[in-house]
Amino acid sequence: MLIVCLCPESYHWKLIPGYAAAFRRRNIEFFCISDTLPSDISLDEVLKLCPRKPSYIFHFESALPLLPQGLENSPIPTVCFHPDTYAFTKRRIRWSYLFDHAAVFHPGYEREFAESGHPGAFLIPHAVRREFFDCPEMGREYEIGWVGNTVGPLYGRRREWLPKLATQFRTNDWDRSYSLEEVADVYRRSRIVVNVGRDDFPQDANQRVFEVMASGALLLTSLPTELSELGFQEGVHFVGYRSEGEILPLIQKFLADDAARSRISSEARAKTLCEHTYDTRVSQLLDRLESFGDQKLAPARSWRRARAQLMALDFYAAGGLIGPAISEYRKIAGRGFGETIDGGNVLARALLKRYVFSRRPH
Repeated sequence: MLIVCLCPESYHWKLIPGYAAAFRRRNIEFFCISDTLPSDISLDEVLKLCPRKPSYIFHFESALPLLPQGLENSPIPTVCFHPDTYAFTKRRIRWSYLFDHAAVFHPGYEREFAESGHPGAFLIPHAVRREFFDCPEMGREYEIGWVGNTVGPLYGRRREWLPKLATQFRTNDWDRSYSLEEVADVYRRSRIVVNVGRDDFPQDANQRVFEVMASGALLLTSLPTELSELGFQEGVHFVGYRSEGEILPLIQKFLADDAARSRISSEARAKTLCEHTYDTRVSQLLDRLESFGDQKLAPARSWRRARAQLMALDFYAAGGLIGPAISEYRKIAGRGFGETIDGGNVLARALLKRYVFSRRPH
């Protein structure tokens, strides 16, 4: 079996390498295309670069969001992956119409995709790389551990809380970048990790929460949380806080109670390494895809070409890729009145956004 990934493996530093390694452990070839391909390349040209005919075509969010021409009519089943399904959801649904299967990473969104007309949407949450976490226990020198982004308007609460925690507890250097292996190392050396999610989506069952639980550290996260919809239980697999005023007392409580902390973190680690590794996800993914066989589920398969190109234009414009967006518009212009008008509006907004951003002081 051969799977083609429409971007280089390194273009999503956690997700794609995790899936690639898991597929290869099953002796399934995971072939990633080069980042030197032009944005207007056709699907036929992409397939000619493959060592042989693939079984599936995967599209991940990445620094090279390639949508080959004719993708919506692929003779090979296609799958798109939406890790941040909660962001720009309506646009994600529209882009997904180009694909047979749409993998969403957050519970409930598979229903929203289905209700919006995509018959191939399914839930497949984040996962961990077992080889980074299924290791002998380390000394837990950090009372509080943390790895994650703190830059940008969506992380105000993180910027507020991390310095507070660092002044009161022994922590790692949370203000630096870490490699994949170093992330696992930090969590395996931590007693507690406080998950402070995005300001606009604090309930997020993000990659961090799975990595923390797999590491054997105690996860302290806000409530409500998507983890509850994925089979994890508060007080059994993690500790939840309902207001930020509870964070410090809970940390102090569980730092002082080694037995309770160990009981909860051990339950979480066992469940995560059993049910939420990339190897498990690959099994779930293959079972689903094989159950559908060669069924063609992409709604765009019945569209006129100009409408499919409008979705590609919208996709590139949303990512700020003006060159590919202009290229798509040139293919649309004059080939359908509605698509020409809609495409012009999408491109104009993207150009205006680029202009406004370029005028801001940096």
